[in-house]
Amino acid sequence: MERHVQQLKKLLDEKVSLYNQPSFIEKDPISIPHLFSKKQDKEISGFFAAILAWGNRTTIINNCMKLMQWMDNKPHDFILNHRDSDLKPFIHFVHRTFNATDLLYFISFLQWHYKDHLSLEEAFVPGKIYKHDMIEQALIHFHNYFFSLEHPERTLKHIATPARKSACKRINMYLRWMVRKDNAGVDFGIWKKIHPRQLVCPLDVHVARVAHRLGLLQTNQANWHNALHLTYQLREFNREDPAIYDYALFGLGMAERF
Repeated sequence: MERHVQQLKKLLDEKVSLYNQPSFIEKDPISIPHLFSKKQDKEISGFFAAILAWGNRTTIINNCMKLMQWMDNKPHDFILNHRDSDLKPFIHFVHRTFNATDLLYFISFLQWHYKDHLSLEEAFVPGKIYKHDMIEQALIHFHNYFFSLEHPERTLKHIATPARKSACKRINMYLRWMVRKDNAGVDFGIWKKIHPRQLVCPLDVHVARVAHRLGLLQTNQANWHNALHLTYQLREFNREDPAIYDYALFGLGMAERF
């Protein structure tokens, strides 16, 4: 490994050690699924936390807490067993461009899915195990499956897909939460059909800027091509768990204003 590559790996590994800690949880949207112990509650609360994860982090967490309270802090039970009258609090919900129309479709999809499936993982990987090199096909499948019901046209924008060249930052972050697991205890590792080596590093404008400045990307664009390219670069440092460097790149981009 060339010297400058070794130095870059050392920097990123140091930042992973700094940010991949339980202290990271409290002020991050991942704090929402950490409120729960039941697998399905983690999946559902984590899904909403990831989808709403843009903008001010305090606002994201507060809005997610509101949703969980409306679900009686038992999201899986609520999704399966709620009545129409239980949805009244949800009709005025707004988080940036995500509104009640979107939220009610999300709830109806989740109810439909969980009536026949034990885990949301099956919405990404219907078979026994995911066999592709990276999770591109799982993301495309999920998008198509998610909108296989009659749906509002406006809601399409809230579930990204590589088929539209999107970086799919929030869905990739959600998969990191569900798939990755290590001794730090931040990510959950409750899904087993996908291996951490297949994850794509979450890429947004902040991470793209940092990766570009570090020489990991040729441009600072947050798109699917760059998400894949960044992940291939990060595999050179950790082939089995490239998405672990999300902690380092996020920390450099946000906490340290790199």
